[in-house]
Amino acid sequence: MIIDTHCHYDMMQNPEAYISSKENAGDIVIGMTNLPSHFQMGQPHLRGYKRIRLALGMHPLLAAGNRGELSLFKQLVDQTSYIGEMGLDFSKDGVATKEEQISALREVLTAIQGKKKIVSVHSRRAERELLDLLSEYEIKNVIFHWYSGPTELIPEILDHGYYFSINEAMCRSKNGQAIIEKIPQDRILTETDAPYNERTDIRKVLQSLGMSENKVYNNFKTLLKGLE
Repeated sequence: MIIDTHCHYDMMQNPEAYISSKENAGDIVIGMTNLPSHFQMGQPHLRGYKRIRLALGMHPLLAAGNRGELSLFKQLVDQTSYIGEMGLDFSKDGVATKEEQISALREVLTAIQGKKKIVSVHSRRAERELLDLLSEYEIKNVIFHWYSGPTELIPEILDHGYYFSINEAMCRSKNGQAIIEKIPQDRILTETDAPYNERTDIRKVLQSLGMSENKVYNNFKTLLKGLE
C-alpha cells in the first residue's frame, strides 16, 4: 500500500481518472488545495472514495491576494480532518508578502486551534517562524512537507511530535539526503507533491529510505490516532 500524504490532484489534467486509479490500487492519497474555494469545488467529487481525501488549504503564496477566502476557510474547516497546504514562504517568491502571510496564517491557526486535524505545512525559508507559530497555537499532528530548511531545527520539530513527508526529489538531492539522515524512520511519511514535482515514484523513495510500505503505513496509522 502506497501512501501519498501530499499531492495536488485537483491541479491535474484528469483528477478523477487519477484518484480512481489510486483507489483501485489500494493506495491512500491526501490531496492538498491551495485555496478554500478549490476545496469547496473538489469535495463533492470525493463521495464514495474510501482511501482518497481532500485537505482544506490556504497556500502562503496565495494568501495575500485572497484574504477574502479566510472567511470561507472558517466556514469549511469542520468538513474535513485534513488541512493543507498552508504555512509560510519567505523565499524570493514570497518574501514581499511576509507580513500578509503571517496575518493570514494566524487566522488559519485560530480556526483549527483545539480541533483534531492532520496538517500539512509549507515552510520554505520560514521554518523557524512557522514552527514558533505552530507551537504558539499548540497545533498537533503536523507534517512538514518537502522540508528544505536547516538540519539544526529538525530535533525541535521532532520534539513537538511532528512528522516529515519525503518525496523522490528529496532523496536525489544532497540537501534532501542530509535532512533525511536526521529524521528517525518512525517520523517519516511519503509524498509526491504531484503535479508540481516531476519525480513522483514513491517506491523509489521507499527503496532509498530502506523502508517498507508497511512501515510507512504504521507511521500513518499512528498519526491518525491524533484524530480520535
